[in-house]
Order: sequence, then structure tokens, then C-alpha cells
Amino acid sequence: MNRLLEQIKPFDPQFHFGEMATSLEKLADGRWKLKTDAGTEIIAPVVVVAAGAGSFQPKRPPVPGIEHFENAGDGIGVHYAVRKMETFRGKNILIAGGGDSALDWVINLAPLAKSMTLVHHRDGFRAAQHSVNQMRELQAAGKVKFHVASVKAIHGEPGKLTGVTLAGHDKSEWHHEADTFLPFFGLTIKLGPIAEFGINLHENLIPVDTARFESQTPGIFAIGDINSYTGKLKLILSGFHEAALMAQASFHICKPNEKLRFQYTTSSSNLQKKLGVS
Repeated sequence: MNRLLEQIKPFDPQFHFGEMATSLEKLADGRWKLKTDAGTEIIAPVVVVAAGAGSFQPKRPPVPGIEHFENAGDGIGVHYAVRKMETFRGKNILIAGGGDSALDWVINLAPLAKSMTLVHHRDGFRAAQHSVNQMRELQAAGKVKFHVASVKAIHGEPGKLTGVTLAGHDKSEWHHEADTFLPFFGLTIKLGPIAEFGINLHENLIPVDTARFESQTPGIFAIGDINSYTGKLKLILSGFHEAALMAQASFHICKPNEKLRFQYTTSSSNLQKKLGVS
């Protein structure tokens, strides 16, 4: 990735990181207007969707009303990721899960927490054995509590978590005080706002032709895992091939009055000069 960014730098591309495309509108002059969740507006004659399989989003535990406690800030409430460890200093932390993420954060946050509790539905883990051993050592030292249990209910006011109800295998239930609940139940893939762009979809994929990799909507292209066609291989290698053909087709839409000069970096002195190679 670093080498690709280095290679494209002389062409002065514009990047908008940390933003999600939320809407796409066809303008009267034939161009497209795309808006992001950060308020950015981009107008262009061509749109290329390279969204992979979609955006990865955390799986929400099946706890009634949990959405009212999500991402409250200051380390309080329900969080699906740890942005800054210091945010959770001095908190009564409850972590749920049995994979690498759950155990890694138990180990890393335990020194900062007022109390640290891990719950999992069984006394076994999918995490690396080294992490399991470290968690067991913290448990033996009294720095981490572990319960074979699941979270059945969540308590407090919206934005202010006070505790949860835990349920054991024997169907017993008890109240557990917590300021912070970190559930790590894995990720799910969702297509997100792209599904509402009016692009023809088949099973959450964009059908394209293999000469241009254009969708059924003229001016909208799709490359990589998001597209579908007969013989599709989900490989990075295939994505580069698709991008090359898409770029050739896009040129004629973006610059209809210019002639395309097909050049090779091995023989074009112009490209070599731009890239700083010889």
C-alpha cells in the first residue's frame, strides 16, 4: 500500500479519509454529485465503486435497549472499539467475548481499570493461547474476574451505564456493576448507503460488463470484490486488471475531446520523468 501511494503521488490525487459516501445524485449536465457523512460534496463525470464486500461493522449483542448506551463518550456506556485506552482509566469495565480482541483488551485495559470482568458463554476461548495464559494469570492474581455467563439486560439511563444483568448456565441471574461494556462478538459486513444509490444490485453485488467494468448505469463503474460477472475471481490481481480497463473506458467519458495516448512506464520518457525513474 505504501508503494502504491508513493507511485501515485506525482499525479496529485485527492483523498478524503474517514468519510463515508452517503448519497449519489445525477445532475442535469450528466455529472454525478456525491455527498459524504462529513458534509463533503464531490462532482465528477464518473463514479467508481471499489467497496470490497462492504463495510465491516461490529455485531451488536442481543440485549434489549443496548443502542441507547452506545458510544456515550468518556469511557462510559457501550463501546465496540477502543480508540484511546486512557479514556477507560478508573472505570468498572465489563468485556464480553472469547476471541483475540476480547482477551487482548482484557490484558491491556486491566492495569488502567478500577475493576475488570470478562464474560464468555463457555470456559474456553478462540484466542491465541499466549493471550489465554496471560488472562488466566491476571485472574489468578485477582486483577481480572471471569464468569461463564452472558449479558441478559443492561441498566442505567441513556448515555450512563450503571450495570448489567448476567445469566449463568444454571439459569441463575445476578446484577453486575459496570461503567463500561465492551462486547467483542466479531464483525458483520454491510453494504451501507451504497445500497440506496439506485445502482442495480444482485445479491449485494454490482453486475458489470468485462470490457469496461461499467454497471448498468452509464458513468458508474465497479471494480474489486463489489462487482460480479461470469468467471469472477476475488483476487487483488483481478482488481488491478479491472481498474486498468475501467480507467481506459472512463477517460473517454471524462475527456471526450481528447485522444487517449496509451503509454508504458518502461518506454515513456514523460511518465518516467513524472515518476522520477529511468
